[in-house]
Amino acid sequence: MELAHYSDFAVRLVNTEEPARNKDSLTSVEVIRELFGASAQAARRATDADVTRFRSVRGRLRAVFTAADAGDEAQAVDLLNSLLLEFPVSPQISGHDFRDEDGRPKWHMHLAEHSSNATAGYAAIAAMGLAVHLTEYGVDRLGLCEAAPCRNAYLDTSTNRSRRYCSDRCATRANVAAYRARKRLEGAERSPSTGRTAVRAQETAPSMER
Repeated sequence: MELAHYSDFAVRLVNTEEPARNKDSLTSVEVIRELFGASAQAARRATDADVTRFRSVRGRLRAVFTAADAGDEAQAVDLLNSLLLEFPVSPQISGHDFRDEDGRPKWHMHLAEHSSNATAGYAAIAAMGLAVHLTEYGVDRLGLCEAAPCRNAYLDTSTNRSRRYCSDRCATRANVAAYRARKRLEGAERSPSTGRTAVRAQETAPSMER
């Protein structure tokens, strides 16, 4: 398992909130446990106190994506470094669940966290995964959906760095909105009486200025 895989932890947590829509799904211990995915052992440590702590970490992770999306690489790195310092992890070599054709373990790097609470454990993994993704693929690979008011976080894994939306649904919605806006603009520019565009009509009209 590549360490960059852990960056999904950051995306999942950030996207539990939609600030522009005033929506927040991070409301219970059950939601926190779902965020851990297959990490059942770590999820079992979650308590009601972790809800508030998770929200705090979420805000800091969103700030990383916001800075990266704005092109402020130094700020994104500084914010991520502060998380790494506060929530360290212990890299370990692991071979569990991965075997080659001869039955031998496929050794890979694994992030082991030994924190006392679920928030610190999740934050450590999310921050390290995001840091690996950032250094391997570039700060511009961290983005926020351009389909307003979504602003969900995403990781751009496209070959030409062209991703702008968090999902196909948002991409389709944005394209439809842009198409309708162009049609409205074309309709507004066209004069209903002459068929000429408003711009051309203004250019050919006599000047009233002295």
